[in-house]
Amino acid sequence: MEMIYYCLALLPLFFLLLKYSLQHFVHQTNSPSSVPTPLAIPIIGHLHLIKKPLHHSLANLANQYGPILFLRYGSRPALVVSSASAVEECLTTNDINFANRPHLIAGQHIGYNYTSLVWSSYGDHWRNLRRIVSLELFSTNRLQLFLSLRVQEIHSLIKQMLLKANYDYNSFTRLEFKMMFFELMLNIMMRMIAGKRYCGEDVENSEEARRFRYLVKESTYLQGVANLGDFLPLLRWFDFQGLEKRMVKTHKGRDIFMQSLVDEHREKSTNELCSMSMKDGEKKKTMIHILLELQEKDPKYYTDEIIKGIASNLLTAGTDTSSAAMDWAMSLLLNHPMVLRKARDEIDTQVGQQRLLEESDLTKLPYLQSVISETLRLYPAGPIVTHESSQDCTIGGHHVPAGTMLQMNLWAVHRDPKLWDSPTEFRPERFEGLEWDNLGFKLIPFGSGRRRCPGEGLGLRMVGLTIGLLIQCFEWEREGEEMVDMSEGPGLTLPRVSPLVALYRPRFTMKKALLRLIE
Repeated sequence: MEMIYYCLALLPLFFLLLKYSLQHFVHQTNSPSSVPTPLAIPIIGHLHLIKKPLHHSLANLANQYGPILFLRYGSRPALVVSSASAVEECLTTNDINFANRPHLIAGQHIGYNYTSLVWSSYGDHWRNLRRIVSLELFSTNRLQLFLSLRVQEIHSLIKQMLLKANYDYNSFTRLEFKMMFFELMLNIMMRMIAGKRYCGEDVENSEEARRFRYLVKESTYLQGVANLGDFLPLLRWFDFQGLEKRMVKTHKGRDIFMQSLVDEHREKSTNELCSMSMKDGEKKKTMIHILLELQEKDPKYYTDEIIKGIASNLLTAGTDTSSAAMDWAMSLLLNHPMVLRKARDEIDTQVGQQRLLEESDLTKLPYLQSVISETLRLYPAGPIVTHESSQDCTIGGHHVPAGTMLQMNLWAVHRDPKLWDSPTEFRPERFEGLEWDNLGFKLIPFGSGRRRCPGEGLGLRMVGLTIGLLIQCFEWEREGEEMVDMSEGPGLTLPRVSPLVALYRPRFTMKKALLRLIE
């Protein structure tokens, strides 16, 4: 009886939701009628067809209906493209039109009300943010200034691994990667942004560091999880998933933390700010310091909120994407020992065993670069790239209305059998003698067009140097005879389902070079 009363009480809400959704459906369905589309269900549209992980679901639908298809997520129309030619048309001919981001709930809370670089719509504000990040923070000169910082952090990781192995060059040690790469990148990004490290040794406040690591992981998760309130707006009133409440709480905690960093930089002298414990003793400006200098010139535009938004974007995007790529690279190498051996032989030939690999050596290691390229082909850091149309346009001969969410399935493009031989196989040799610029839209792990990731250069340097040093300094084996589980989880950055575990031991031939690390 109680259940009957409960259902009757919800009946008005159901009809209200039905009326609202049908009105939206009628309004939105001047969608491309000629575009293939599965059968939709009233109210929810095609949400019932979407399973985790998203890129697998969309790839399966593309296999059934074609590389360009129209979906309706509740009241929100979406165009899904899964071919290189369609992606190219979206990001060249229609690049400006698709330079917007959809206004999702996460952008309101995590993205400083859609004013941060990642969530901002295309326009003067976005162009200015992009210019700052590209020229002031991620320029080749700026990255070179932070080189010694990156080297320090990677060498610190190597030393921790030596210590864990008790400097034993004969026996293998079990290593649970877990957060290893994430914490490495978190330290590097935070030292670049604010001059502080929050993982491992020399952490000033362990409780603050623990809290901060949680906020970063939570922010990344909340920006990647599907929120039903984005697609069925009436459900936002109830926040059934509890996601918006978590967003508000996480943003508040992260904002307080970032504000403390900005205030600390503002209060201290330049010499105190720029001291970053560099081995070479040079003084280097942090990214917050650079942004505060811009604030002095134009305080009305470069508000604290703008600075915090830029810093938060850099931290979230730079940490999770690179760490995920490293995880996949090591997983693939463990499952393909012949590739691992070939990469090590190249390093031994080009660099030798008397010194550690340096960032400047990467250009001399084409096979290692091929390993990284093949990793990013199979496991792009952003498998689904989401934009939104600002005006009506045409894709593949199909009319696309303004306000349509665009989902480009890069994971599917990178595994398209029409573009790649044996597309699911890990074969770095396919990239030998090839340049990325000559591949067009067959390989775009960092996106393309105006919204292309500005941190691409830093990401490639970090992944290449870290994986190269791990190959050079240690011998690696799988734990047991079974292959490493390569199951993919849901999320923005294509995480592994199960944490990576491996066996390693220091290479005896590298003993002299490794011992110099701890002198």
